[in-house]
Amino acid sequence: MRDAVRGVAQHFPTAIVSGRCRDKVFNFVKLEELYYAGSHGMDIKGPTKVSNHKSTQADEVLCQPATEFLPVIQEVYETLTAKMESIPGAMVENNKFCLSVHFRCVEEAEWDALGREVKAVLEDYPKLCLTKGRKVLEIRPFIKWNKGNALKFLLKSLGYAGRGDVFPIYIGDDRTDEDAFKVLRNMGQGIGILVTKFPKDTSASYSLREPAEVKHFYISFQREYMCIY
Repeated sequence: MRDAVRGVAQHFPTAIVSGRCRDKVFNFVKLEELYYAGSHGMDIKGPTKVSNHKSTQADEVLCQPATEFLPVIQEVYETLTAKMESIPGAMVENNKFCLSVHFRCVEEAEWDALGREVKAVLEDYPKLCLTKGRKVLEIRPFIKWNKGNALKFLLKSLGYAGRGDVFPIYIGDDRTDEDAFKVLRNMGQGIGILVTKFPKDTSASYSLREPAEVKHFYISFQREYMCIY
C-alpha cells in the first residue's frame, strides 16, 4: 500500500486526512512527499521532502485552528484516562487536538456505562463536542472545522480552489469522512469514494469494498495516467 500511495504522489499532490495525531500518521505511513492532516484536519502540514508537486509555499502550509484548546484537551485526556481504568479494554488516545475513546475491545455490556462516563466528564467542558465513529467516541473542540474544511484548505493552499481543470478524489471509510464527501458533492467537482463492505447512506459517489481494492485502484489509476501521457 505504501508503494501504491508513493506512486500516486509522483503524479499528483497527495494528502492523508486522519482523525489520529499527525505525527502518528506520519510515523505509520513514512512518506515525506505527502501532505498530512491529523486530528480530523485540525493539524495540517505540507511535505518535508521535495516532490514533483511541491510548490515554493509547501513548507508554509500549516494549519492549526484549534491551538487554544490544547490545554483543555490535555486536561480531559488525563481525566478520561483515569476514569477508563475501571472499564477493561477501554483506551483513550490523545490525538493532540482531539481525543478518541476506543471501545472495540470492551464487552458490549459495558458500552453504555462507558458512554455515560465520557458524557459525565464532558459536562464540565461545554466547548468540547462528542461524536461517535466505528466503536470509538471522538472528542473535539467545538469549532467549525472538520475533514471537509481540511480538504478545502488544502485545495486553496495548492492553488486549486476555483479551477475547472482540477479533479479531486477523496477516499475514506469513516463517518467523519462524510464531511469531505459533501464538500466535493457541493462543488460538483471530483468524486468521493467510500470504503465499505455494506451499503450505507453516503455523500460519496462511488465505493470500494476493502483496502485491497483501494490499493488496486491506486495502481490502476497510475497505469491509466501513464497510458494517457
